[in-house]
Amino acid sequence: MSGVDLEYARAPDGTLRLALAGDWRLGRGIPEPGRVLGEVEQGPPPRKVIFDTRALAGWDSGLLTFLRALLSRFAQLGVEVDERGLPDGVRRLLALAAAVPARMDVRAESRMPFLARVGDVALAAWRAGGETLAFVGDAFLSVVRLVAGKARFRGSDLLLVVQDCGARALPIVSLVNLLVGLILAFVGAIQLRAFGAQIYVADLVGIGTVREIAAIITGVIMTGRTGASFAAELGTMQVNEEIDALRTLGIPPMDFLVLPRLLGLTLMMPLLCLYADVMGILGGLIVAVTMLDIGATQYYLETRRVIHLGDLSLGLFMGGVFGVLIAVTGCMRGLGSSRSASGVGQATTSAVVTGIVSIVVATALITVVAYALGI
Repeated sequence: MSGVDLEYARAPDGTLRLALAGDWRLGRGIPEPGRVLGEVEQGPPPRKVIFDTRALAGWDSGLLTFLRALLSRFAQLGVEVDERGLPDGVRRLLALAAAVPARMDVRAESRMPFLARVGDVALAAWRAGGETLAFVGDAFLSVVRLVAGKARFRGSDLLLVVQDCGARALPIVSLVNLLVGLILAFVGAIQLRAFGAQIYVADLVGIGTVREIAAIITGVIMTGRTGASFAAELGTMQVNEEIDALRTLGIPPMDFLVLPRLLGLTLMMPLLCLYADVMGILGGLIVAVTMLDIGATQYYLETRRVIHLGDLSLGLFMGGVFGVLIAVTGCMRGLGSSRSASGVGQATTSAVVTGIVSIVVATALITVVAYALGI
């Protein structure tokens, strides 16, 4: 059959039978869904809809588009639809289309009243705040269970996270912090040379790197590298229903998945910051020796004189705080991901953005508190 044939009939019990026959392909004259729905909706809505495709000769996306429009309208009317009469491939593709939420039309969203958009944003922020507090509370209880010896996770998972957050992160941390130290020293050298105070490049690089810059740069690096990885891993597990399987087995995902990542990154971040301090100071040393004719020994002695234990402790404390923030935001976005490929991508992007914003806010707060305490 080369044509398209559609028949529909109502049974006495209110069941609507849609019989599809012929070759339902694009260019074969597939009927408009609106016209068919208009004829079907004459009178009371059907109680149930069934399909008969035994005479269907072929189909492509044209049939899928037609059925998708029918199913959407029947769902709005609250009509039960029995898809068992459709071909297996059609049912699978329709299920896939229903699983991925459609993106909101930007033009339709812009037509919403201003107060309605403000209300939607406020409600979304309120819900996000509640979800964040709930996740942080669950993470805290998981740590309490760890202290009490009741947390359930594998030690091998913790070692893998430590390896990934530690040794494997050294190359990118070394490169970026070395370059940042070079840039900071170069900018300072241009200004200090005019006053004959080139030696204070060591002070500028040493204090700035140890107190804040190394921790901030390392935190941003780990947010884009490890925080995004946490979100993608847990989001993929959410899509594959592995997290539901853990809950079915009675294993808390917070203990089994989040706790090893939280512990591993929190333990490694101070060590990475200490290593970043060395690389940043080394970058300043390169500029001082090559551009300012300052000896390596003189630069080292000046750096040692100006850096105090309080400066180093503040930077390491920031690193630990950043580790907690990165792990929490990455795991939270991953566990909250929708069950689709686009949802995993959105969760990963959100984890990076949230992590960087939280690092900047935490840096401002810690700096103000440290200044008030005289550190």
